[in-house]
Amino acid sequence: MYVNFDLNCYICPSKKGKGMFHKINFDDIRPFDDSVVNHYLRLLIEDEGFQHILQYMFKDEAKIEQIKQVLANIHTVKDLQHKFVCQLVEDIILKKSTDGLTSSGLENLDKNTSYLFISNHRDIVLDSAIINYLIVNEGMNTTEIAIGDNLLIAKWIEYAVKLNRSFLVRRNLPAREMLMASKKLSEYIRRGITLKNTSVWIAQREGRTKDGNDKTQQALLKMLNLSNNKEFSEGFSELRIVPISISYEIEPCGFSKVAELYKKQTEGFEKTAEDDLRSMGHGLVRPKGHVHFGFGEPISGQLDLIAGEETTGTQIEKLAAHIDQQIYSNFKLWPNNYIAEDILNNTRLNTNYYNSEQYNKFVLILDDAVTNISGDKEVIRNMFLQMYVNPLINKRKSLVRIDD
Repeated sequence: MYVNFDLNCYICPSKKGKGMFHKINFDDIRPFDDSVVNHYLRLLIEDEGFQHILQYMFKDEAKIEQIKQVLANIHTVKDLQHKFVCQLVEDIILKKSTDGLTSSGLENLDKNTSYLFISNHRDIVLDSAIINYLIVNEGMNTTEIAIGDNLLIAKWIEYAVKLNRSFLVRRNLPAREMLMASKKLSEYIRRGITLKNTSVWIAQREGRTKDGNDKTQQALLKMLNLSNNKEFSEGFSELRIVPISISYEIEPCGFSKVAELYKKQTEGFEKTAEDDLRSMGHGLVRPKGHVHFGFGEPISGQLDLIAGEETTGTQIEKLAAHIDQQIYSNFKLWPNNYIAEDILNNTRLNTNYYNSEQYNKFVLILDDAVTNISGDKEVIRNMFLQMYVNPLINKRKSLVRIDD
């Protein structure tokens, strides 16, 4: 059905009529390919901003020079990710800022099949980085990663993400341009999964969840449907959607998320590029406690039932709800979630799920947040607690629906 495919563009069926095709060029959004990897790695090494990042992460000049030499001799994306990035995730993130990483469900996926991984979104860098780390260790190839172009605030960031198989999601465009960009993005994702057998990761929503209430944006599914030239069920079935539940024991950048929510409600706060850059750095190095990634089941059989709805809008709504259901049911809860609910409601109903040491540790985190975030202390305290309570509420709702 698709012909004349190459890395930069492909011919796809036009909706104007059977047998008619139109050509799309993806150069403006696609990742770098192997032919330019060494060139951009050398530009990255020479970039002053990237050198500051290396100093921030390693501090030892001998180690930094060793890393530069390693990068200068890498010529493929696979070697960069498997020999360097995965080791970096393990040494810098997992060993230094977590108390251990676990996963579930990944063993049930076919290593030779491509999937569209849709996850909740808690951290700008960590979510996709850890997903790729996990699937590489399972013997699968890394995913391509959707990233908003608003995050490319420096050349070294653009080089780094495109070298790591990231493709760009255009943000803040006029309405007509946004529609065209969404169609191109939709075609690119479908092309990767169905033609290249390349898995793709994309967050369930634009921007990280700030209040712990993970919910799939219907706009994401509408975008994916723009490239669907088949019936609703068949078009989404070929994407092989797998929901992923990402759960950090200690919320990455929890202080800044609450501060941002508070400012939005009280001051009309608008986030800056510098805020995003700061969040990326903090997410890498600050404590996250235990971390769990729950891989769900590919969405297939449910699509026929969803397709029975009368309108596309209702179909999209039902599909979003089904993705949420999987994310909630596979979400791993921690003692902090139960502690937060007891503190918020001034009860002791959850004491079977935590001990006094865990309670006291969380109270210190809470007190630190309330002390260091400017504003109404009671409102900030409740916001911080609610960020941990919402996953617990959603998990309970999902279990009730499964039992029903």
